[in-house]
Amino acid sequence: MTARISHLSHVDSRAEIGDDVEIGPFCYVGPHVVIGNGTQLDSHVTLVGHTTIGERNRFWPTTVIGGEPQDVGYRRDSPTRVEIGDDNLFREGVTVNRGAEKEDHVTRIGNNNLLMSNAHVAHNCHVHNRTILVNGVLLGGHVHVQDGAIISGNSVVHHFATVGTLAFCGGGSRIVRDVPPYVLAQGSDDFEIATINLVGLRRNGISAGAIEVLKRAHRVLYREHKTLAAAREIFLEELDGVFPFELSNLLNFLELQSRGKMGRGREIYRDKPQQPAEQSRRKAA
Repeated sequence: MTARISHLSHVDSRAEIGDDVEIGPFCYVGPHVVIGNGTQLDSHVTLVGHTTIGERNRFWPTTVIGGEPQDVGYRRDSPTRVEIGDDNLFREGVTVNRGAEKEDHVTRIGNNNLLMSNAHVAHNCHVHNRTILVNGVLLGGHVHVQDGAIISGNSVVHHFATVGTLAFCGGGSRIVRDVPPYVLAQGSDDFEIATINLVGLRRNGISAGAIEVLKRAHRVLYREHKTLAAAREIFLEELDGVFPFELSNLLNFLELQSRGKMGRGREIYRDKPQQPAEQSRRKAA
């Protein structure tokens, strides 16, 4: 089925538009934009830069995707990118900036994500899959939000921080360090790991046994304040050396975090040499 494009919108002739795409009135689609099958632009949507969008995404009014990064070192018209997967929802006023000339030059959004009104994704961020960014969430540059994480309204995430798998961050949080997977964290002046995210774990089918192990890990690490090395020894003894995936993921996350600065594991990448996206993909292949 061919695309349906309002005569009140401007779609550059060089843009690539898939089948069954719907573009409502007063939209702007730039020359380097690729839109996958079944995607819908309601109205007043702006897609610019080298932006690739997968299938069945929906963009509500006043979203701006692919705008220049708010980075003082960015050279105007540098061909950095935004890459978006499938089945994402971008509500009113969402902004996603394209990558700066750092890391692999790309800002990424995965699949099945919900970005609520006025959320902002800065340059070189990676929002993985099935995440929710609630109204007014602001991600600084180079932030990673891992699978299934939820960041509640009006929270801000410091650049290079990571929010782990199935983590839940309470509303109005000031997230200046990494949030480990599977936990519930909250606070502004005194951001803390409150407990594990029981509701999120159960909704996502995590086994009762793994949940009990994560409860134990929370007590050991955040109530008894054991070191990471001591925690590993405790669990090696208690579990006869067989760690559930979730426990291994948590401990490995904390190990990486300990290598960074100010509680942000990804700070180790700050001074790495720049690596263009095409070069990164070739190496990965």
